[in-house]
Amino acid sequence: MAGAAAEERRLATVVASWQQRPVLVVGDAMLDEWRFAESERLCREAPAPVLTLRRRISAAGGAANTAVNVAALGGRAALVAPVGADVAGDELHDCLDRAAVWDRTVSQPGRPTPVKRRMLAGNQILLREDSGGPEDGLDADGVARLLTALHCATEELRAVAAGQPLTLVVCDYGLGALPSAVRAWLVANRDRYGTVALDAHDLADWRGLNPTVVTPSFAEATRLLARAAAGFAHAERGAVPSGDVHLNHRAETDGPSELMVGAAPGGSGERVPGSPHPASGTPAAEALAGPTGEPVPGEERVALTGDGLSVTGTGVTVNAAAGAGVDRAVLAESRLPELRAHTGADVVAVTLDTEGAVVGGAEGEPRRSHSTPVPASHAVGAGDAYLAAMTLALAADAGLPTAAQLAQLAATITVADTGTCVCRRQDLLAALGTGADEGGHPALVGADELAALVGEHRRAGRSVVFTNGCFDVLHPGHVRYLTQARALGDLLIVAVNSDGSVRRLKGPDRPVNPVEDRIALLAALACVDHVVVFEEDSPARLIEAVRPDVYVKGGDYPPEMVPEAPLVRRLGGQVRTLGYVPDRSTSAIIDRIRAHPVGEGRPA
Repeated sequence: MAGAAAEERRLATVVASWQQRPVLVVGDAMLDEWRFAESERLCREAPAPVLTLRRRISAAGGAANTAVNVAALGGRAALVAPVGADVAGDELHDCLDRAAVWDRTVSQPGRPTPVKRRMLAGNQILLREDSGGPEDGLDADGVARLLTALHCATEELRAVAAGQPLTLVVCDYGLGALPSAVRAWLVANRDRYGTVALDAHDLADWRGLNPTVVTPSFAEATRLLARAAAGFAHAERGAVPSGDVHLNHRAETDGPSELMVGAAPGGSGERVPGSPHPASGTPAAEALAGPTGEPVPGEERVALTGDGLSVTGTGVTVNAAAGAGVDRAVLAESRLPELRAHTGADVVAVTLDTEGAVVGGAEGEPRRSHSTPVPASHAVGAGDAYLAAMTLALAADAGLPTAAQLAQLAATITVADTGTCVCRRQDLLAALGTGADEGGHPALVGADELAALVGEHRRAGRSVVFTNGCFDVLHPGHVRYLTQARALGDLLIVAVNSDGSVRRLKGPDRPVNPVEDRIALLAALACVDHVVVFEEDSPARLIEAVRPDVYVKGGDYPPEMVPEAPLVRRLGGQVRTLGYVPDRSTSAIIDRIRAHPVGEGRPA
């Protein structure tokens, strides 16, 4: 139990560390519309139920829902996407405003906002009507304004990033929001972003972006392998490769044809027996450019064949050492290195809907995560929550196993009910079971939510004690100091300098411990109620937000020498200084460690 609690706190420190991370989301934004109906009789005109509409809700979808999830998880999200000048566009703007997403969408008169309308009876989706798609392309003026919005939003986020690298999330669902000029701009400006996440129906369109992470579904991953086997260069020229790879589009079917994907990236495969060689310029040859649009449900099924594993719907057969019990997760894990090579990504996370995900990077063993099977109406947008949490965790320098664990957890806890999935930061922390006080408040809080939290405490009649510091190497002097500070009021808030702030104050070789470790230890102390990280060199902004009843600093000097004393007194608080335990300073501990390198014995 103690180990599990420690692990939950470790994960919670990552959630705290991504607070207000600047994230630019670009791609296909849409409106999700949910219509809940009841049926008590059949129609006279046809054997169909008569539906009585009882409730209608709308939500951000696609790239817009990814931005909503980033904001709900605690990041600072800005969305750049084309949106129609129509009623659906107005509703989408309202959804973004309610979620505190920076709405930097570009109005496109004459181009409808993509909408997915679902009609439900109970939890069962009866039908879905889609409007707006790739046929409604952007004109030259629309592309130019979208590129301007991308540049401006990037600079706007940079201005408030406090030195943090920006993060980019690309959501390409084949609806026309990311034409070639926009893709080229993003590839050319890749170095303006630290972490780049890509979620695309056709990953081959993004070669050259070199994303940090890609999150294809199983169908999207097999599509990429199919295009790789056919040869990207030939496909882009519209020519048929000279090898044995052939696509057979029979006139009597409307589905993709069969293609054998060899084990080697870009290698030739085996022609399907009886399939003719398509002539250049024919629909079959043009199909080598790869399928577009949203994958159909059949593309997610796998059947075991004599030669390997056949992906039903795509017609892709992957040569693999197949045997009884082989499933999609096993297949995805076996192809992770190829997927990384074809996408240029550091991390590939193949999502398997109700079966979880398989995640792998350059180092370490692939990680398999699991999810709880739920009705399809509960899982809409769960992939957006997964993408948002994975991106934020990697942007906060979390390890891949940690990022994968948080991403799967975020996706899993959003599927409790019908509707478009959004994972909120407080729900993620609650699922981790981490530090909450008697009022149900989390121990690790963000700077922007601190004032509201303190207001709740004050309405409950509690007095607030505030202190700040680097707390680089936590030692008994800190513990005694914080315990004494807590005794001066009803709750203690500890503000911790970020890593960048510590470097500016203490020098380039500090901090010894990253902020995630420092706040985890502080939050574990019984005397500490809330921990918050600040980027500035001075806690003045937080002091103004908290207006503490007592401000505490460590040291043997009088309170008048505390730099923050005038501000605290102007706000109505008092200043106290508390002495440290002798010979228990961080610098003294670091000096002793450096004086005795590894391998040398300690003095008697």
